[in-house]
Amino acid sequence: MDNFPFLVPNLVKKESFQHLFSQIESSRRYSNYGPLNSLFEEKVVNEMFDHVGSAVTVNNATSGLMLAISQCKRPKARYALMPSFTFAATPLAALWCGLEPYFVDITEDTWCMNERMVDDLLEKLGEEVAVVVPYATFGTDMDLTYYQKLQDAGVPVVVDAAASFGSTGDDGHFGKGFSGLIVFSFHATKAFGIGEGGLVYSGNGQAIGQIRQAGNFGFSGARESSILGLNSKISEYTAAIALATLDVFQEKTSVRQTLYKWYVKYLTGLGLPEKGWIFHNCRGIVPHQFFPVLCPEEEMNRDIVAACANRQVELRTYFSPACHQQKLFASCPSTSLQVTDNVSKRILSLPLWEEMTEHDVKTIAERLAER
Repeated sequence: MDNFPFLVPNLVKKESFQHLFSQIESSRRYSNYGPLNSLFEEKVVNEMFDHVGSAVTVNNATSGLMLAISQCKRPKARYALMPSFTFAATPLAALWCGLEPYFVDITEDTWCMNERMVDDLLEKLGEEVAVVVPYATFGTDMDLTYYQKLQDAGVPVVVDAAASFGSTGDDGHFGKGFSGLIVFSFHATKAFGIGEGGLVYSGNGQAIGQIRQAGNFGFSGARESSILGLNSKISEYTAAIALATLDVFQEKTSVRQTLYKWYVKYLTGLGLPEKGWIFHNCRGIVPHQFFPVLCPEEEMNRDIVAACANRQVELRTYFSPACHQQKLFASCPSTSLQVTDNVSKRILSLPLWEEMTEHDVKTIAERLAER
């Protein structure tokens, strides 16, 4: 019986970036926003965001969230509003910035943060809200209209868009021109995987300049720390991998979209939607990291994970437990989390990696249906 692991990272091969190493050796710039890093940032803004806005690389998305939150949060405020249905990095970043996560429920259709509840909290908590941190669930091209209005009204917004790099909609790349801060992940498990890394983007170039300074120990031109900072810079070797990945990213995206469509085809053909299975309502054209789905109400995701493991298919449960169900965050305040609780006990993530074939997808779908 064939074995199907959950994820098999597929980084670009060394032949595609080795030629750039000679440039690193010639320049003797190995870090500190070197020439390859600068070229990558420029190409991202020009090619992905149509020359709109600015971007800065970070050594991982968690550092990016910490920098973004710390630089934009309202002083003396207390809370970071965010969904509980997200990765632990999001509330951890808020804690590192001296804030208390305040968990907000998600909507049943998008699995993104409930904007009506955010409005209610902003009215209730007022100036105690330091920042709002929505999550673009599983890479979706989330509508940012509401969050742009918050940003315009003086409520800082940092979008956790870990899996959304490369996601596009009618207006182009996700987040293009948004004046708040958007954080993307380049972890090996993401579609744009370079091993480890990330990017902070904004339509506000001044905000990105501040993130860049903060990511270099807060150094001013005189190389003294003038704002709160840390070291979030990537090496020139990582930038070389990022440049090579950018060259083939459209192809990688296309493969992942095809695999996603095959899942929809075979799971639908097996009648799972009629049996209570629910696919993610994902907006836009997305370079999918995996295939998320809810099992029927009467089942539990952990039981299905165990049953599929016996049939050599590895499933995961992003995000179960949800953040509010984890020990570190259990005491954090929250709205009612009825939808989050329901989704987190039913969520399943199916394998999706670039070397998979249509036969592989069909086999996984059949084993899931027949478990």
